[in-house]
Amino acid sequence: MNKETVVIIGASNNPERYSHRALLLLRKHGHKIVPVHPKLAEIEGIPVVADLGLISGPVDTVTMYVGAAISSGLQEKLIALKPRRIIFNPGAENASLADALQKAGIACEEACTLVLLNTGQF
Repeated sequence: MNKETVVIIGASNNPERYSHRALLLLRKHGHKIVPVHPKLAEIEGIPVVADLGLISGPVDTVTMYVGAAISSGLQEKLIALKPRRIIFNPGAENASLADALQKAGIACEEACTLVLLNTGQF
C-alpha cells in the first residue's frame, strides 16, 4: 500500500466529528497527516497547521470537511498546493470550486474518506 501525505481541512479534536475519525483512520493506515485548523495546536499528538498556505512539499490528497462558505475562499491556496486529488466529503461538496480545481489539473471526487479507507479504495 502506498503511504500518502494527506491534508485534512476542517480537522477537529472532537471525537464525534467525521474529520477526527478520518484523522485516526488515516494514521492507522500509516499515512502522513497534516491537519489544518486555525485555532488548534495539535490533535492526538499531531501538530496542526493554522493556514493552508503554510504547507510546503508534495501533497497527495486533500480531504475536505468544511462547507462551501469556507472552501470557496481556499481556491488559490489549493491550486498553489497542487495536491494530486481533493476529496469532498459528504456536506463539503462545492461544484464551482471542484470545477476550478479540475481546470488547474487537480482531480476531485465527492466521496467519504472513511468509506474509501475501510473499503481499500483510498
